[in-house]
Formats: sequence, structure tokens, C-alpha cells
Amino acid sequence: MEDRDTWIKQLRYRAWRRGFREHDFLMGTFADQHLANCSSEDLDLFEALLDQADWDVYYWIVGQVPVPEKFQGPVMEKLQAMSFTVETIRRTS
Repeated sequence: MEDRDTWIKQLRYRAWRRGFREHDFLMGTFADQHLANCSSEDLDLFEALLDQADWDVYYWIVGQVPVPEKFQGPVMEKLQAMSFTVETIRRTS
């Protein structure tokens, strides 16, 4: 396995290139703000989220579809908190 810094750089790159702007913003901003402080287990979970279909993950984050048990936890909670902030800004703009 590559070193931790390289792994994080690869995850950040993938997070910013998801396929649609809102999802790019949520995943990319999360990566920029949180990955450096994540445990290896949380990095594994984030990488697993990146391997899922974009719309599935987006709907989990914004609460339109229940989050599968294996993706529940601190990573998803932080992503969902960021989603609430994005929606609040969008409505007031």
C-alpha cells in the first residue's frame, strides 16, 4: 500500500471529480477539511464511498435515501452536516 500522504492525495483527487457539481463540492470539501485527520478505518470507508454510484451516495448524504449500515458513522455524519450547510446557503442566496 502507498504511504498515507499519497493515499490521501489520491482520495482528494477522486473526491473532487465525482460527476456533478454538488456531489463534487460535498465530497471534495470533506476531503480537503477532514482526510488528514481521519483514521485509516475512516479513510477506508471514504474510499469505499467513492467506489459507490454517485447518485446513491449523494442521496444518502442529503437524506433522501437511508444510509446503508456499513456506511453509517462519523464520516457520513460529517458529510450530512456539510450537506445541510450547502442547502442552507443555497436557499438564502
